Amino acid sequence: QVQPVESGGGLVQTGDSLRLSCAASGRYLMGWFRQAPGKDRQLVAAIDWKESSAYYEDSVKGRFTISRDTRNNTVYLQNDSLQPEDKGVYFCAVRTTAYTLRYTARDYQYWGQGTQVTVST
Repeated sequence: QVQPVESGGGLVQTGDSLRLSCAASGRYLMGWFRQAPGKDRQLVAAIDWKESSAYYEDSVKGRFTISRDTRNNTVYLQNDSLQPEDKGVYFCAVRTTAYTLRYTARDYQYWGQGTQVTVST
């Protein structure tokens, strides 16, 4: 089943770490989007199906790492040094028909239910 299922959000303090997980069968282009209150979903990180390319939004470069475990059909987003501006609902998204990275929400076909990340000061 392609439908992704996220887990791993929570309430942390500034500087803490979280690891978000996204389980989805198959090996496809997968992205993590963040939606802050009152804002559109923004791509935070993405990884292609071969794991040959990855994308990071500028504000998370050096702090977030996207990776894939093909044995468990799971994609992870390791969030280190979390900041208050990282707060939001994180959605995992899948596109089954692309061999290169995609950067906008409309490019993805399947979406998880989202997991909340809150960073306190």
